[in-house]
Amino acid sequence: MSTPNQHPQPAQPQPSTTPHQTGAPGQPGPHGYPQSGQPPAGQHPGQADPGQPYPGQPYPQGYPAQGAQPGVPTPPRKSWFARHKILTGLGVVVLLAIIGGALGGGGEDEPATTAAVAGAPAADGPSDGAADTAEPAPEAPAEEPAPEEPAAPGIGTPVRDGKFEFTVTSVETGVATVGDEFLNQQAQGQYVLVHMAVTNIGTEAQMFDGSSQELTDTAGRTHSADTSAAIYLGDANSFLTDINPGNSVDGTVVFDIPADAVPATIDLHDSMFSGGVEVALG
Repeated sequence: MSTPNQHPQPAQPQPSTTPHQTGAPGQPGPHGYPQSGQPPAGQHPGQADPGQPYPGQPYPQGYPAQGAQPGVPTPPRKSWFARHKILTGLGVVVLLAIIGGALGGGGEDEPATTAAVAGAPAADGPSDGAADTAEPAPEAPAEEPAPEEPAAPGIGTPVRDGKFEFTVTSVETGVATVGDEFLNQQAQGQYVLVHMAVTNIGTEAQMFDGSSQELTDTAGRTHSADTSAAIYLGDANSFLTDINPGNSVDGTVVFDIPADAVPATIDLHDSMFSGGVEVALG
C-alpha cells in the first residue's frame, strides 16, 4: 500500500513581539516612556539602555519594571516627637528643671542654712554671742493662796443686823438640865446657853425672837434654838420680846446639841428673814 506524498506545510507567520508603534520614532509613548523598537534620542540602535537590564537581569531598585504603572509616592511618616509636640515640650521643660536643680542645689545645703539663720531677726534684749545657748524659760509664778476671810467678831464685840445690835456676853456649855427641882427639862445631849444683850437701834419697836438664832459647831453642823427649854430658865426676854427703839434687854438663847459637839459660831438675826451676822464663840 502506497503512502501519499507528504508535502511540507508552509510556516505560519508568528506574531510580532515588538510593541506596535503608535507615534513617531523617538517620541515618548504612553506614561512617559519611549516607544518600543526605537532607540531613545541620542542612542544608536543596538546600544543598550544604561538603565535597562540585560535579558534575565532584574531592574535596579528604584526603577520601575518595563510596562509597570508608576505608583503614587507614599508621604514620609512623621516622627514620634513631631506627632506629640505637647508631650515633647513638657518633657523638655521637666528635663531643664531637673538639670537646673542639680546644678544650683548640689552641695549648697549648709551655706543656705547658715544664710537663713543669719538673716533671721535678732531676739529682743542683749545677746552674749552664744547662738546655741537658750535662756531658761521664766518660772510660772506660784499660785497665791486665797485670801483668808476676816475672823468673825468674838464675845464682847457689838454686831448689828437690821434694827438690832447684839453683844454676846458669855457662853455656857455641857449643861444637862435647865429649870429648878420642880420644873425642869433634860437635854438630849447637852445644853449650850448663849447670854447676850440686844438693843433696838431702829425707830420703831421690834420683836426679838430667840428661835430665829442658829448655832454652828466645829463639825459644820447647824443647830436651831430650843425655845421650850428657855422657858424653864425663868427668862422671858429670850422669847418673843418686844424692844422699843433705844432700849436694851438681856436674854439667853438655849441650844440642845450632841454631848461631844463643840460650839463654834452663832448667827444672830433681827428676824427670820434678815441676812444675819456671825459671832465666834471660841
